[in-house]
Amino acid sequence: MSGWDEGAVYYSNQAQFTEASSEAEAAAASTTASRHSVLLKFKEFIRNFEKENNVFPYRESLVNNPKFLLGHLEDLLSFDSDLPSLLRSSPSDYLPLFETAAAEVLAGLKMKVAGDSGEMVEPQTGEVQILLTSKEDPVSMRSLGAQYISKLVKISGITIAASRIKAKATYVQLICKNCKSPRTVPCRPGLGGAIVPRSCDHIPQPGEEPCPIDPWIVVPDRSKYVDQQTLKLQENPEDVPTGELPRNMLLSVDRHLVQTIVPGTRLTIMGIYSIFQAANSSTNHKGAVAVRQPYIRVVGMEETNEASSRGPASFTQEEVEEFKKFASNQDSYEVICSKIAPSIFGHVDVKKAVACLLFGGARKNLPDGVKLRGDINVLLLGDPSTAKSQFLKFVEKTAPIAVYTSGKGSSAAGLTASVIRDSSSREFYLEGGAMVLADGGVVCIDEFDKMRPEDRVAIHEAMEQQTISIAKAGITTVLNSRTSVLAAANPPSGRYDDLKTAQDNIDLQTTILSRFDLIFIVKDIRMYDQDKIIASHIIKVHASAQTASSDSRASKEENWLKRYIQYCRTECHPRLSEAACAKLQGDYVDIRRGMRQQANETGEAAAIPITVRQLEAIIRLSEALAKMKLSHVATEGDVAEALRLFKVSTMDAARSGINQHINITPDMANEIKQAENQIKRRLGIGNRISERRLIDDLTRMGMNDSMVRRAILIMHQRGEVEYQRERHIIVRKV
Repeated sequence: MSGWDEGAVYYSNQAQFTEASSEAEAAAASTTASRHSVLLKFKEFIRNFEKENNVFPYRESLVNNPKFLLGHLEDLLSFDSDLPSLLRSSPSDYLPLFETAAAEVLAGLKMKVAGDSGEMVEPQTGEVQILLTSKEDPVSMRSLGAQYISKLVKISGITIAASRIKAKATYVQLICKNCKSPRTVPCRPGLGGAIVPRSCDHIPQPGEEPCPIDPWIVVPDRSKYVDQQTLKLQENPEDVPTGELPRNMLLSVDRHLVQTIVPGTRLTIMGIYSIFQAANSSTNHKGAVAVRQPYIRVVGMEETNEASSRGPASFTQEEVEEFKKFASNQDSYEVICSKIAPSIFGHVDVKKAVACLLFGGARKNLPDGVKLRGDINVLLLGDPSTAKSQFLKFVEKTAPIAVYTSGKGSSAAGLTASVIRDSSSREFYLEGGAMVLADGGVVCIDEFDKMRPEDRVAIHEAMEQQTISIAKAGITTVLNSRTSVLAAANPPSGRYDDLKTAQDNIDLQTTILSRFDLIFIVKDIRMYDQDKIIASHIIKVHASAQTASSDSRASKEENWLKRYIQYCRTECHPRLSEAACAKLQGDYVDIRRGMRQQANETGEAAAIPITVRQLEAIIRLSEALAKMKLSHVATEGDVAEALRLFKVSTMDAARSGINQHINITPDMANEIKQAENQIKRRLGIGNRISERRLIDDLTRMGMNDSMVRRAILIMHQRGEVEYQRERHIIVRKV
């Protein structure tokens, strides 16, 4: 019965009125009445909705933030059951009413202020933008069809592109060419235009020329504008059906929502599903006037997981206290490492390295403008089935911002940035690749060894200088890519071969290896006891998978780790203490001396160089270890642990391979020397022989098989012989 006693005019249907006109008038009166009543209801809702006793959330937020108001549809529903259904069915009619109501309430809440002349005047209030949210589930982007047009919809996805800000007129000021009479025409919101009248309603005086048809000229300077931006929203990768391409949707945002979103953010938006006439459609749809393109006019958006947003994350007081309490424990480092990929057995040091990578060191900007990176890069190299990709997948889930790519399927442009021509405006714009989208996070690159060398070079600059420079198609720019890189690779022969040198096993260029702070060689060692433990662990994981997935505790823990990492990264920037600096200096000099000695003894350089970058790596690791404990100073203990990690990873990788595996006794050295002499006598310079035959001949002469093989390997390292035809044939070089 609502609205029967509103201020509508009632009259008896008298004889001079025909039926039709009275019906139309009554309908018009009822709509104005109902609109007025809805406006009053909205005002009532903002003024009087209370959550608990004497807490009026909407009134408070209007006073504190007069620019926009966040409205929950659930609150509206509990206040008045008609309002949400009206908003859902025809949002473009009732949202402006809601905004008007908010502006009027705001004017009523403000105190009067003293004007220029001294008397009290009403304060000036601007427009209030209403942003809607609701707790309903988003619909799929594929199910949006014609039945949703001009209704309120809720969809979620990931933004892939954002345009520049444009100014959109809300009111267009027109002026008549002939009689100069002004007129203001409202503009349709979203991507619609203004409807300009065809004729001027000025009545000409006698002797004056009548105004022609279409006399209006737009006066842009006097029109009113708001900011507007268009975004492209692509559906979430996990919602795409198998074998389909992801769909995308055009979004238009205005006023306070512009420039809040960076490409790569996951969003859930409420909006009005609308249509517009595409600008360039005239060429391909000649005469198809009725075909329009859909877009969504956003009236409210929230970032899906606040962890991925680039803005400063908000932590509640309880969370901060819990984090500080956790960091003050003695064993916080061990607890964090046990939370890293708990389903993977063993690999303790790799887990510690991954923890350091997730926390990261401290970035430093020097006074002369040089930036030192604080991100830690880790390379996992080794046998198949040693859980390398699982580590990458875990980091992708846990890091606040992460992008996962595979080596073979990514090109240089896809990793860095590509220049794309916009179809409608024909101008070039940049679309960031994986390294740019993961700015401030981690890039996981699987199958790192399968990448083409020219694509791998594109990562060099991003890994050390943390920028990506581009000079393509008239765009010369530098993009930030402050990312950590976690890469996984297999040795060239598929498995890690202990008979080969480290150089042959790693087979990546020195330039890229020196950019990795930690290089782990992950081997699949066959040992009875360990195999038994691993097998029982894996069987247990498979058996208890169903119960664990229903358990919400695991996801809560993962989320806790994500929040803790984010808190540490934003709040804590440790520096080295004096004692730690002295210790580190001495240790680094010792490592260099050891490497030089090893190079002198074996007569060849190490496969993994130990350079100043490695010194910086140890500094970064120490800072990351301090950051885990939320301490602002990296102590000697942190440096010692960082050095230990460095030694078990990179130093071991540099020393691995055949050279160091067997400690050669003097007798063995003598045997190898004899075998070498025999090989040289057996094989003239430039001659070739099958390896099998050579070994058989020498073993017949009473030599040890393995010694002959080692002799051949050592000669190969020195470059005296070379292999041909997949190592079957040996050729003696000049």
